[in-house]
Amino acid sequence: MSRIWRFGDDVNTDQIVPGRYAPYMTSEAELRKYPFIEARPDFAPTVQAGDIIVAGRNFGCGSSREYAPQALKLVGVGAIIAPSFARIFYRNALNLGIPLFEADLQWLEDGAEAQLDLDGGILHTARGPIALPQPPAWMQQVWQAGGIVPYFRQHGRFPGEAAQ
Repeated sequence: MSRIWRFGDDVNTDQIVPGRYAPYMTSEAELRKYPFIEARPDFAPTVQAGDIIVAGRNFGCGSSREYAPQALKLVGVGAIIAPSFARIFYRNALNLGIPLFEADLQWLEDGAEAQLDLDGGILHTARGPIALPQPPAWMQQVWQAGGIVPYFRQHGRFPGEAAQ
């Protein structure tokens, strides 16, 4: 079972990983220690692979630093659900293979248990199943591959390009 981690509106990339913990300031190996180190110090030491972030609108706003979603991937975040995402964060997360769903589920309680069926787009909660908006098939294929680079390595092309 996964755990829900609730965050509010306008969570910016500096709140996800402050600049002083950027991989070029620390190291790639250290990056997993720092997601939400100031906003939520209990996050990195206790988050489990497959846990789900449920946030308010405009998640990932601020700078375009790719290491913010990278840090979330390193700790195994299974998906992020928010009513809206900052455009660059959304793209960076997709490139890293982090599933994102645009839905307003802020009524879910922090720490609640849930199970995400990625293929079916269903979040199973104690209150019952929640159908999440389905992304395009190509996006799901990128998630399944683990990101855009693994997708390219597997298929020899980017999503939407004709196979040769």
